[in-house]
Amino acid sequence: MTSVAAYAAPAPKAPLERTTIERRAVGEFDVLIDIKFAGICHSDIHQVREGWGKGIFPMVPGHEIAGVVSEVGSGVTKYAVGDRVGVGCMVDSCRECDNCKAGLQQYCDQRPTMTYNGIGKDGRPTYGGYSQKIVVDENYVVRIPDGLALDVAAPLLCAGITTYSPLKHWNAGPGKKVAVVGFGGLGHVGVKIAHALGAEVTVLSQSLRKKDDGLRLGADHYYATSDPKTFEDLKGTFDLILNTVSAPLDFAAFLSLLRTDGAMVNVGLPEEPVQIVLQSLFGNRRSVSSSSIGGIPETQEMLDFCAEHNLGAEIELIGASEINDAYERVLSSDVRYRFVIDTATI
Repeated sequence: MTSVAAYAAPAPKAPLERTTIERRAVGEFDVLIDIKFAGICHSDIHQVREGWGKGIFPMVPGHEIAGVVSEVGSGVTKYAVGDRVGVGCMVDSCRECDNCKAGLQQYCDQRPTMTYNGIGKDGRPTYGGYSQKIVVDENYVVRIPDGLALDVAAPLLCAGITTYSPLKHWNAGPGKKVAVVGFGGLGHVGVKIAHALGAEVTVLSQSLRKKDDGLRLGADHYYATSDPKTFEDLKGTFDLILNTVSAPLDFAAFLSLLRTDGAMVNVGLPEEPVQIVLQSLFGNRRSVSSSSIGGIPETQEMLDFCAEHNLGAEIELIGASEINDAYERVLSSDVRYRFVIDTATI
């Protein structure tokens, strides 16, 4: 075991504070990663504040991890000391179910072991990236291409794959009209990726406050959902709507914007139940779906794609002492567009 500096919430809804955690010794197939940067995801706040259910405390959040390998186990074949690597939302899975064998570890029948707020196969709680080091099985680590700076790559380990996976699955590309609901940490990356895939991209945001940024980052159009005329003008327009917000929406209004056979895919997860009126689906064989992150192979594919297109997150780099303030700013939408912690400051 190794003692590592970290920032943790000692109890539900408590401010995060500096502490020390224990990391396991490097096993045969493990890599020890010196974490350089860790993104702050809205889901970190949901879990620290138990918005999605009971948590495990003390909790060290962080599943957008970018760093450098500093030690490898004797059986490791994929990585060497000095490699630039990342860790996303999961650090293990059963490896035996059909989904795991297909590279869809995010849909493991036994549920994947989450990077934090989970229990590993050793029975110990998992701790995330708001720390200086982490030990992870090589099979749940991905390589960050040289073309991506580690700080802007970190948010891709969640925000990137969470948007890339559904965009690929629902065939966003040339000739397709894609709407991205919300232009925050997830939404701005979704816009970049959808644009790079060749789709015609529209942002649907509450206001036009971020319109200039949206157009600069790849959107072709930008509309305010607070304006009722938006839903009149765009009726029946989109092949795919990617909903990145974690607040309840008027689903009937958004579903009316889909073409025949269009799909609305939800990657934001509200803390409260949502209601969908089935009549809003009937007229044009529309569908409502959801998507989790991506499996390890697709996460690597996403990073390679982003490097090829020179695509990273728009970030605000902060010190660890600013984490609690950053949480409040995320909740008030005061970030453009992802906070990233410089873990050297922990």
